[in-house]
Order: sequence, then structure tokens, then C-alpha cells
Amino acid sequence: MADVLPFQNKRTSTSDREPGPLWREVLGRSLRAAREERGVRLVDVAGRAGISPQYLSEIERGRKEPSSEMIAAVTGALGVELADLLGSIAVAVRQHHRAGFAVGRGSTTPQLMAA
Repeated sequence: MADVLPFQNKRTSTSDREPGPLWREVLGRSLRAAREERGVRLVDVAGRAGISPQYLSEIERGRKEPSSEMIAAVTGALGVELADLLGSIAVAVRQHHRAGFAVGRGSTTPQLMAA
């Protein structure tokens, strides 16, 4: 019989880092932060965007990856510029890479940048 040898996993230091946050999670946190900052209820934003409150909740929790049309509808319902939303997502992802920690679950909430 053959001997069993341990597998040598040769990872570089880049791949040893915790993976970056999922885009849909950062998007959801940004949308929720914008909604809460404006003091608007989830059900009201969902109604204005033409989607169900359940679906918007799943977007905010990072469970669903909405289409570009859906993102536009939600940002329109919030009165948020799409460019500002995308800018806040870019900032959150950069913070993750610079700080070496996940922006994901339970950490810093990205803020929308003022126009």
C-alpha cells in the first residue's frame, strides 16, 4: 500500500487574507444606511420602488443581488444618486483592502458620500 502524505498548500500572502466582502452585502448595508439616515420606513421605500418589503429587506441584508434596474428603482425611491451609492461601495471595499479586515458581517457600515 502507498503512504499517505500530507498535502502542502502553498498559498501566497495575498490569498491568506480573508476574502473581501460580497458586493451585494456592501450594497445592502449602504442602502439600509441611506434609508435609516433619512428616517424612512422599509415598507415606504419598497412601495415607492415598486417592490415588496420582503424583497427590499433581503437586498438590505445582502441575501439578494438585485438587477441594475432594481438598484435604480430603490435609489430613486430613497432620493439617492446612483453615483454616490457606488462611491460609498468603492470606499468600503478600499477600506477592507487597506485595513485587512472584512467590511462584512458585523463591522463598519459604509456611509453615503455627499454630492
